[in-house]
Amino acid sequence: VQLQAFGGGLVQAGDSLRLSCIGSGGTFSSFSRYNVGWFRQAPGKEREFVAAIRRSQGSTYYADSVKGRFTISRDNAKNTVYLQMNSLKPEDTAVYYCAADMQTILSAIRDIRGYHNWGQGTLVTVSS
Repeated sequence: VQLQAFGGGLVQAGDSLRLSCIGSGGTFSSFSRYNVGWFRQAPGKEREFVAAIRRSQGSTYYADSVKGRFTISRDNAKNTVYLQMNSLKPEDTAVYYCAADMQTILSAIRDIRGYHNWGQGTLVTVSS
């Protein structure tokens, strides 16, 4: 299973970006069976949860810091999960990673240990 994250870039505060996470290979042919999460890591900080979307029913979960500004969605036909980021702030600057797992339990949906497949990350830089 391979994950690729795209869409990062340099933007100004208040701008928007949409990140994409595309899955390929392995059992990703049944993309709807995967829980997918977005995490981010700023320089000198630990990787933190941003948003997640569960398989099948597509329930969504957000970190308090992005709730109301970010939206996670999925297009199973395209093997893609999106993270729409609006009203970006300088503190959103980080490398954003997508992760996927078929077995993530609900209590671990916000935990990096809940995912065993990770993409390479895409850098988002928000200038003030």
